[in-house]
Amino acid sequence: MAIDRDQVAGCLQECKTHLTTELLPFWLKRAKDDKYGGFVTHFDKDGKDSGTDEKSMLGQMRFIFSMSTAHRAGYGNGQCAEFARHGVEFVLKRLWDEKYGGFYWMANRKGEITIDKKILYGLSFAMYGLSEYTMATGDPRGQQYAEKVFDLVKKHAAETMYGGYYEMFERNWDLCGPGPKGGDRKTLDVHMHLMEAFTNMYECTKQEIHRRTLVEDIDLLLKRILHKRYATGIPQFTIDWKVAPQIKFDIVWGWDRFAEGGQKAHAEDNTSAGHNVEFAWLLAHASDVLGATYWDEYKKVIKKAMDHGLKNGIDPEYGGVYTEGPHAGGVYDMEKEFWQQAEVMIGMLEGCLRFGPKPYWPAYLKVHRFVFDKMINHPVGEWWPLLSREGQPVHWTHMSHSWKVNYHTIRCMVECIKRLEKLLG
Repeated sequence: MAIDRDQVAGCLQECKTHLTTELLPFWLKRAKDDKYGGFVTHFDKDGKDSGTDEKSMLGQMRFIFSMSTAHRAGYGNGQCAEFARHGVEFVLKRLWDEKYGGFYWMANRKGEITIDKKILYGLSFAMYGLSEYTMATGDPRGQQYAEKVFDLVKKHAAETMYGGYYEMFERNWDLCGPGPKGGDRKTLDVHMHLMEAFTNMYECTKQEIHRRTLVEDIDLLLKRILHKRYATGIPQFTIDWKVAPQIKFDIVWGWDRFAEGGQKAHAEDNTSAGHNVEFAWLLAHASDVLGATYWDEYKKVIKKAMDHGLKNGIDPEYGGVYTEGPHAGGVYDMEKEFWQQAEVMIGMLEGCLRFGPKPYWPAYLKVHRFVFDKMINHPVGEWWPLLSREGQPVHWTHMSHSWKVNYHTIRCMVECIKRLEKLLG
């Protein structure tokens, strides 16, 4: 199919306008904490500070990434770099554990530690955000601390019998207990985000150990974590890579919508189109960083994961992306979370560039229109966290909290603008 250049130009303009007049101003106007350092990350539906007394390491690191990637892409007239530096000062001063190494999981607004555990999900974003910060600003401290985290992860978290990484640790790096404490589980989420972290580490440092670790993690994702038949992500495993029921951990990474009782319905046959398409475009990016030969090795699985998400995740009637469904195809949950929309937008544009516009461009348009007409709270500037299938806010209405910060939304606009510009050629 021939792509309609006017359509592409229209989408590009909408993305640029949203990023520069709504999304970045939302954060630059209200999030910097000049009293205690770091960022305030809790805002209600009107963009007002909701007062929650916490600063999650995850939220701070994601914020550092967002400001760094925006600056690196040429936005903010230096203000994004200044914000990123402000965030780095806070995490190094307040969240770094001088005794055992690594970043603590949670502090209050003053920067006093409230949860001292070492959680690999958060540490993956420390490597991702801090390496991005050095690439954006040239400040060597980002790379220095990203490498410290990397070395600690290799020392304490690498699980050498079956491959991959343990994920939940006490402050001193003792493994947490089983079950809801998370010490006997491995997850798609962590190993996928380690892929993006290791990709950034290698891009930043060009060190062989970071290249090799990235390739090992990708190999694990392809051989252990993706469904053998459908190339879809399986959420949770035992230590020896048997599929495990998807349970909720005591230390929650995000607002997982579990039923009462702590175990998800369809726990062993459940996959997210958002994750599958995010995995696909992140793997495509990793192949670019690794070098051309890797694209030939990975392109088949990238297309398969992307196409499964396109076919089963995108709502043909209302647009947007469903929450999740079974591996064989179909939908369990037709509500629409913000982050899946963001990742599928990037992924469908990646598909256009890698494999041609059909069917990816029409799919992109379906999600783009849903996001710009329903998901973005335009008067405020950020995205609603969760909408009904038709596009009405449900359950939660905050603009931001410790998990929903700005990593998906700002990254989505920056990455979509790059790809839309390439499509215009």
